[in-house]
Amino acid sequence: MTRTYDLLVVGGGINGAGIARDAAGRGLSVLLVEQRDLASATSSSSTKLIHGGLRYLEHYEFRLVREALQEREVLLSAAPHIIWPLTFVLPHHKGLRPKWMLRAGLFLYDHLARRKRLHGSRSVSLNGTPEGDPLKATFSSGFSYSDCWVDDARLVVLNAQDAQAHGAEIRTRTQCKSLVRHADHWNAQLSQDDGSTQVVRARSVVNAAGPWVTEMVQNAGLGDKAAGLRLVKGSHIIVPRIHDHDHCYIFQNGDGRIAFAIPYQREYTLIGTTDIPYDGDPAKVKISSDEIDYLLELVNGYLAKPVSRDEIVWDYAGVRPLYDDKNANASAVTRDYVFDLDTGDTENAPAILSIYGGKITTYRRLAEHAMQKLGPVLGNTAPDWTASAILPGGDMEDGDFDRFLATAKARFDWVPDLLLHRLARCYGTALYRIIGDASEISQLGQEVAPNLYECELLYLIANEWATTTDDVLWRRTKLGLGMQSDQVDAVTHWFATQARLGQAAQ
Repeated sequence: MTRTYDLLVVGGGINGAGIARDAAGRGLSVLLVEQRDLASATSSSSTKLIHGGLRYLEHYEFRLVREALQEREVLLSAAPHIIWPLTFVLPHHKGLRPKWMLRAGLFLYDHLARRKRLHGSRSVSLNGTPEGDPLKATFSSGFSYSDCWVDDARLVVLNAQDAQAHGAEIRTRTQCKSLVRHADHWNAQLSQDDGSTQVVRARSVVNAAGPWVTEMVQNAGLGDKAAGLRLVKGSHIIVPRIHDHDHCYIFQNGDGRIAFAIPYQREYTLIGTTDIPYDGDPAKVKISSDEIDYLLELVNGYLAKPVSRDEIVWDYAGVRPLYDDKNANASAVTRDYVFDLDTGDTENAPAILSIYGGKITTYRRLAEHAMQKLGPVLGNTAPDWTASAILPGGDMEDGDFDRFLATAKARFDWVPDLLLHRLARCYGTALYRIIGDASEISQLGQEVAPNLYECELLYLIANEWATTTDDVLWRRTKLGLGMQSDQVDAVTHWFATQARLGQAAQ
């Protein structure tokens, strides 16, 4: 018999995972399908920030900025292991925005929403200070303010885990090939990587397919009703650490854009992003040579010791699926989200809600608003609940990561500090499940690659839908950075061995 779900969510990025979590927590039966891995597209290709978006104030996006500023504190409390405060240093460039304008923008940034744990802005001297050391002597003053860092791909996984904990079903490597509307339900044809197919029913559908949102509208037979989609590419480069302190920089550019230089994975600096119109296959997006030149020229305009192209150790690019507000400037296209709710032409017809735009910072509010729209359609009156809910691994006393880490170190004093810190940051309190009853390093299983033990890999397979080397090295962790090819091959070999063992057990 064909299973009927209250809600089918198509897309395993941050918006899809957030909506699945919110809906499941309201008591709805939910199925989420993702054609590849969770966070395999836009949601693992961000600048890794939970921020209000200081530059959006210039485009008068006050509602978006206020909502994003409010969400910083909410998300910081929900996942203190993967989200933490960052201090941003904004050098004053005498040829660009005047000081009064920067000060006024930061005043608004400080006061559009209440702050509990984040510091407000202040003026800073860059002469003879740690913040000024990496910069050219011409940059003598500036401002600092606070936002937050986030491990973007892990945020998606945590939302999927919480959705599952509330009863949702999560299927990766499962593509929604077609949607057929009937009188009171959708029929969805699903196709898995192994070639198997299945048809499921859903009373409503959320189209959170990101760059493929328009394609899904067409698959539902509603192509003539599709809202405008604007694909904008954002690219980043990663280089060896350019400074010793833990602050990051926000650099202005003469074209009105900005770029960030952010401490990344202890040894590196993440530099980005670009804003380039994109019309290719979202699954094949890559940084261009021109974008690399652009980022290097921008940051080298500020740095006393320039960064060279041959210092780049990794790069990545993603496609932002923005709502097309017809702005000719890709950098000025709204980052706000837009809902397109289609309830059909007949009474009680099943609905489909398509999501355009959005930022990782506001995903929780987007999900809440989506369910406020779909609740009446589904006859669900459950209250909003995610504003005070903790994400998996974040259930540490007072949300205090440092205290949690100190307790873990005392308990697992035999685990190397670097490994324990990484596990604590990635998994929070779930590290207790990973380490289990082990009392010495040999009991963690084979060290498949440096700093990666078998117990962690088995946890990722069993609890986080990881099935490939890339899932582990570039999304669940960032251990791929700095790994040699033979070390990557060792992880691939381990997965192949596990697959053979699984087949033999069947």
